[in-house]
Amino acid sequence: MKLLFVADPLESFKTTKDSTFTMMREAARRGHTLMACGPQDIRWQRGEPVTAFVRDITLTGDAKDWFRAEQAAPHERPQPLQDVHAVLMRKDPPFDSEYFYATHLLSQAEREGARVFNSPQALREHPEKLAILEFPQFIGPTLVTRDETDVRRFHAEHHDIILKPLDGMGGMGIFRVGPDGLNLGSIVETLNQGGAKTLMVQKYLTEITQGDKRVLVIGGEPVPFALARIPQGSEIRGNLAVGGKGVAQPLSARDRGIAEALGPVLAARGLLLVGLDIIGSCLTEINVTSPTGFAEITKQTGFDVAAMFVDALERALA
Repeated sequence: MKLLFVADPLESFKTTKDSTFTMMREAARRGHTLMACGPQDIRWQRGEPVTAFVRDITLTGDAKDWFRAEQAAPHERPQPLQDVHAVLMRKDPPFDSEYFYATHLLSQAEREGARVFNSPQALREHPEKLAILEFPQFIGPTLVTRDETDVRRFHAEHHDIILKPLDGMGGMGIFRVGPDGLNLGSIVETLNQGGAKTLMVQKYLTEITQGDKRVLVIGGEPVPFALARIPQGSEIRGNLAVGGKGVAQPLSARDRGIAEALGPVLAARGLLLVGLDIIGSCLTEINVTSPTGFAEITKQTGFDVAAMFVDALERALA
């Protein structure tokens, strides 16, 4: 099969922990053909199918110079998306206006016959923080608002809270405010920019000290191990990007219950790969843009996450 990965620049990959790289390596092992581009390389011109300027790549097996490209730059070879077997949208957040426009181009490619994973429509309809509110039975106390009075009421009720922007990633912009309310007004002003931006407020979950668990769901089925991202030192965030320690562990009964309840629902909407974030017994995010954790789980447990993913991809394309 011909597989096109829409991703960040290949030169920026850290192959020891990059999930997209592990997908590529497993696909190449099975004999599939690899191409890569960025969202900026996708174009749509009147009278033509949606096309990407791509690089045809071969994996070298070298840890540093890990790929060889037939083209020096993507603009050398146009590739109609309808003529590849699968387009894998793996661009990292933020989900900004350019990401949004890219999903619209990919939706047009779907109308022309392309197969895109995750579905661009599903990417648009499942903002990673807001999506949890569809499943209130699995989440803790949560508020989405622009209004400072709303936030203060929520704090008065729950005393210890987390505030975060809706468009953050990797732990960016997350604040904790305890019972004393210290700096609550300033934090709200920073996040909502005078009422211009919406923010999320959640009750602080003490179980974060045991880790913010990433549970991967592939083709509607949970990977049997979670990656618990454990805060270090005085940090409240477990994100690996801010120094959290990743520890793979078997799914708890609650983890599996949440994953098995949501997995088939999300898969039916075109989400082949989902990353559920769970703290204690509460679902806190549903990650759909470019969920990670493949390499860490495989290295620590021996369970081949990339093989499970490519199996699911091949089944979807059969």
